[in-house]
Formats: sequence, structure tokens, C-alpha cells
Amino acid sequence: MTAPLHEPTTEAAPPAGFEAGVPEKAVQGRSLGRIAWERLKRDKLALGGGVVVLVLVLVAVLAPLITSLVGQSPYERHEELIDPLFSTPIGSFGGISSDHLLGVEPVSGRDVFARIVYGAQVSLLVGFASAVVAIVLGTVLGVLAGFFGGWLDTVISRVMDMLLSFPQLLFIIALVSVMPNEMLGLTGTGVRLFVMILVIGFFGWPYVGRVVRGQTLSLREREYVDAARSLGAGRIYILFRELLPNLVAPIIVYATMMIPTNILTEAALSFLGVGVKPPSASWGQMLSSALSYYEADPMYMIIPGLAIFITVLSFNLFGDGVRDALDPKGSR
Repeated sequence: MTAPLHEPTTEAAPPAGFEAGVPEKAVQGRSLGRIAWERLKRDKLALGGGVVVLVLVLVAVLAPLITSLVGQSPYERHEELIDPLFSTPIGSFGGISSDHLLGVEPVSGRDVFARIVYGAQVSLLVGFASAVVAIVLGTVLGVLAGFFGGWLDTVISRVMDMLLSFPQLLFIIALVSVMPNEMLGLTGTGVRLFVMILVIGFFGWPYVGRVVRGQTLSLREREYVDAARSLGAGRIYILFRELLPNLVAPIIVYATMMIPTNILTEAALSFLGVGVKPPSASWGQMLSSALSYYEADPMYMIIPGLAIFITVLSFNLFGDGVRDALDPKGSR
């Protein structure tokens, strides 16, 4: 009797790189935020801009501490350091010394470093706060126009067209010029800052609104929105749970582009004399005061000009990096 035939058995070879006794590494998913962060880390210019922005924010927040450490105040006058004949700082490079790291102002002798540090507070406050006003208004009205459409979309779109064609700078100049010195418990510089924030934000929301409206028109036709409707989801649920989370990326990108524009607008208003008034510190106001002394004391113009340039450049570099990280397929 012959033995039964058996087919030869073969064992599958272990995958390349597999070691006995070592468990396989679990595959980990990555969130969209983590993917964007990994892309952003590869952009050295954007990271550099982000670091400078972070330093500027810390300088603005810690301005009283920083000026107390160097022993200077943005309001204290040092007229003994001013040449009585030419009203310019005594010494070279605008009076730069160990006591006054960036020199002193002509005529008044106030410390330039302390005023630059406090000027960062004004610029960043106006830049961020007015961007928040514009983003809140633009997001709400843009989503309503894009989602509901019809006559509401027509009205909001026409309002946006009208505001986009309005001379923003001239309106702010006229409005700030007639503002009272006291309003809502604020006085002087506080009133001017409050009005600038509201007006800049109000005239900035149509730019955000147009972007959000266009994105909403596209998103409301997506399959997951139709699926939510088929499951009985109401309009409020679809707006807050389906549409708004997908609008976060373009809103963040636009915010990083809007802040430096608002900073430049504040500097322009202070330069024209309708923004922050002395003795309060503002980079634009310092540039305006430097016009009369730029030949005798060029450092007084160069220093606030560099502060504005570095701030705006850093925000723009960081904003470009955030845009590319959140939307890698978008064209530059």
C-alpha cells in the first residue's frame, strides 16, 4: 500500500526588515494640523518670520518691564542731551550711548528705544484688533451670503462692492478729526485707537467676506453637506459643524495677510497726524517728527522706519508660509 501523497507546504517569507520577536510599528494617522505644521517647519523663511513676530508680541506685552530694565521711560525728557542751538542730540548717531541704546529724540530728548518698544504696542494692537473685527464681520456675512443666497446674497454683495470702492483713508481722517476727546470711558489716545480699530476693521471685512462667500458657495455643494441634509441636519448644524470648520484655513491665511496691512494703515494715519498724538509713542508719528531733522539726525528716521519694515516683512513671510502649508496645491 503506497503512502498518500502530500503537497509540499511553503511558508511565506517574512517581509523585508522584519525581525523575529519585534512587533510591527503601528501606522499612525496625522491630522491636517500636524501635516500643515510639518510643511511649515520645512520653510525656513516662514519660521524666521514667525519667530520675529513672536518676539515683537513679547516686546509689546513686556514693554513696561523692558523699559524699566534699561532704566528709561518713553515720556521722560532729557533736554540736557539736546544741542540748544540746533535742537538735535549731542553726540554721534543721534546720541546713542550705554544709557540710550538707540539715541534720543530731537528737541525733547526722549529715549528712542523706549518709544520704539511702546510703539510696538500701538502697532500690534491696531493690527490684531482691527483684523479680528474684519474677520468676525467678514466670516459671518460671507457665510450667510454664500449659504442662503437669493436676495440676502445680493444685498450683502452690493454692500461689499460699495465699501470696497469707498476711500477708506480719507474717511478715517475725517472721522478721527471730529471725534470727541472722551467717549465710552476712553480719553485722548484711547479714543483714537478705538476709532481706528473699528473703522479699519469695518472697511476690511469685505475683503474677507468675498473670500468666505466664494468658499461657502463651493462647500455647500459638497457630498458631506448633502449627506448631512439627508440625515435631517438643520441649517444651523450645517453652518457650524460642516461649513465653518472647513473655512478655518483660508480665514487664518487671510488674517496673516491683513495684520501687516493694518499696521501700515495705522502708521500712515499717525504719520499724517490723525493717529496717535505725542507724548504717546507710535512709529508713524516718530517718522512724521523726523522729517524736520532727517539731515541733521538721520538715525531718528532710520530706526522707526526699520521697525515698520521688519514687522511688516516678518508678517508677510510668515503669512506666505502659512498659506503654502495649508494649501500646498495653491499657486504662488
